[in-house]
Order: sequence, then C-alpha cells, then structure tokens
Amino acid sequence: MYGKMIEQLETEYPHMVEWRRHFHENPELSFEEVETPKKIAAFLRDLGIDDIKEGVGGRGITAKIHGSLPGKTIALRADFDALPIPDAKDVPYKSKVEGVSHACGHDAHTSTLLHTAKVLYNNREHLHGTIVLIHQFAEEQTPGGAKPMIEAGCLESVDEVYGTHLWSMFPVGSVFTKSGPLMAASDRFSITIDGKGGHGALPHQTIDPILCGSAIVQNLQQVVSRNVDPLQSAVLSLGAFESGGPFNVIPANAQILGTARTFSRDVQVTVKKRMAEIVEHTGKTYGARCTLNYEEGYPALYNHEKETTHVQRAAEELFGHEHSQEMDPMMGGEDFAYYLLDKPGAFFFTGAGHSEAYPHHHPHFDIEESAMLQASKTFIKVIQLSNEGEVADG
Repeated sequence: MYGKMIEQLETEYPHMVEWRRHFHENPELSFEEVETPKKIAAFLRDLGIDDIKEGVGGRGITAKIHGSLPGKTIALRADFDALPIPDAKDVPYKSKVEGVSHACGHDAHTSTLLHTAKVLYNNREHLHGTIVLIHQFAEEQTPGGAKPMIEAGCLESVDEVYGTHLWSMFPVGSVFTKSGPLMAASDRFSITIDGKGGHGALPHQTIDPILCGSAIVQNLQQVVSRNVDPLQSAVLSLGAFESGGPFNVIPANAQILGTARTFSRDVQVTVKKRMAEIVEHTGKTYGARCTLNYEEGYPALYNHEKETTHVQRAAEELFGHEHSQEMDPMMGGEDFAYYLLDKPGAFFFTGAGHSEAYPHHHPHFDIEESAMLQASKTFIKVIQLSNEGEVADG
C-alpha cells in the first residue's frame, strides 16, 4: 500500500508547487512568523486532522496522523522561516515583502511536508503507527525553534525523527546523507577592542584599535592550523572588521565579528579557549583592552546509523543505487541537531539543483521544484522501511 501512496504523490505535485509558490511570495522572518503558521494549521484542519497543536514552543505547529495498523511513532520535520535577503529573481512568484525572501528553501520544505501529510492522512487505514508532523519556526536564527518545540513536548512518545533540506548545490534526482557527523556546531563571536582615539598626525598619543585588531586577525589564523589536531575539522572565519570615521582620525574602538565551526566538543572548547587567550594577550601587547564574546550556537548534527540506513535504502529503492549518495560532512549549521540529541533519526539532503542554480542565502536563489516530490516520496518510503521487521507491510 505504501507504493500506492507514493504514486498518489504524483497527483499532489502540482499542488505542492502552488503552495510552495504561495509561501515564496509571502515570506516571514524568524520569530516573526504569523500568517505562515496560520496557513499551515488551516491546511491540516481542512484535511480532517483533529490532533493539532498551535503555538508549540512559540510559533510552531504539530499534528498527529494516527494509522490504523500497529507501528512506530515517527516524526517528520519541516522549517518555515525566511531570511532578510531581497528576492532578485524575475519570476511570477517573486517575494512580495521588501528585503525578505525564502532564500534557503524552507517554503519548499513546508509544502513538501503538508502534501506528504495529505497522502498519509488519506491512507491512514493502511498506515502503520503514528506520524507526528513538526512544522518548525525560526531555524535561521539562534536560539532557533527546535529547542523550544522539544521542550514543549513535540517529541514525546516519538521513536524516530527525520528531516530533509532541499539543496540547490546538489543535482536534482539524488538523495545525500551519511551516518555520524553531518553538519557542524555553528558558533558566533564578537571581539571588542577599546583603545584611545586621537589625531592621525599624532599616533604616539593614541592606542590604535585598528592596528591591534589587525594583529588579532592575523593571530587567530593560528588557532586551527596550530591548536587543532589535523585529523579533526574546524573553521574559524572573520566576517566583519568595523571601525573608523574621518580619514585623519585614529578611532577609539573597533569590533570584529566571525564564526567558528566544529564537530567535536573537545575541539570546540579548545578553539574557544585559545581565541580568548589570543584576544586578551594581543590586546595587552598593544595597550588596548580587548574582550571576546563567544556565543555557542546549534550543536553539531550527528545522524544515527540505523535510521540513516533507512534513508539510504529508501533513496536506492525509489531512484536507483546511483542516486543514493554518501556525502562528506559540511560546515553549515542546522538546529535539527537538537532533535537528534533527543531521539534516534536522520537528516538528509534532497538534490534540488538546476543548470543555473545559485547557492543558498543568495538573492537569486531558487530550486528545481521536482525535488519536493522526491523528498516526499523518500519520507513515505522511510516510514515503510522503518516499520518493516516489526509489523507486516499493509
């Protein structure tokens, strides 16, 4: 019967596109989502689902589809927030909100899960166990929506949890994942440099924060190359150096902003410790007072082995062996990591690239929409494979 559900998704595909484009035209920023969760809840109610909770953890939506056959309780998650990035595409479904767009594909994640739910609900007499739908707010901005939704009970009684990200840099038609570390812990930091301003013609009367900051930038490059085991992975990137005013004035202050990415907690601790030491002592060398503010973000995302196998096998059986791809870990962060700290599960990437694809978080970002159909089929196949061995296939 799961095969028939997967076939029925083909009929739903035009509606997936329609709903994805609606969300694309009407994006809402993290922690500011108002109309999007209302639209999601209304869709689920219109299906006939009565086990729906709104405002979960803040702005989240959960719903349960109770199958008629015994089986596991499996959660499927999709995020629905947008980004403060203008939509520069020339398409009929271009964002109607100035400076805000779905430049990461969360609109497609939402439509995919909604129409997966529709097929599952309409076939609930043949469905094993219970499916928990998690529509999550605020993935793009820490502290994120996953943690408060979990604290509010979205994973209670759940046996396994799965999520996907439609990825424009991977070719459409394939599914990519791996067990173990998949995505990095994503931390951010700021460095404040307090010096002493003065006239540019009289530098000896100043404590130059630009000179001090430049030394900090150089010294921080040693953290990964000289303090992290070469067999481990870490990234330390500086994204902004802010200071200055008139051309002939040495400013009093400067600020450096950046991010650190790690997989291992031990490496994360080492990076944080060495950064603090370098910032403090470099500041002393130049006579400035320098402070590191280090904020730990989402933890590293680790896929569980058995559940990852379900995803890989699902992709292989649906699309062919060559389209079930083992990928390398990536340094991007994802708050789905919190779900996997609480329950067994797996996160996977569904290829959504096309010939003129732009990367995520780009003003011209878009996806190959047929990837939504592949992601939806994978979800349903994973539900089937997860229940095999415990109950007979209905």
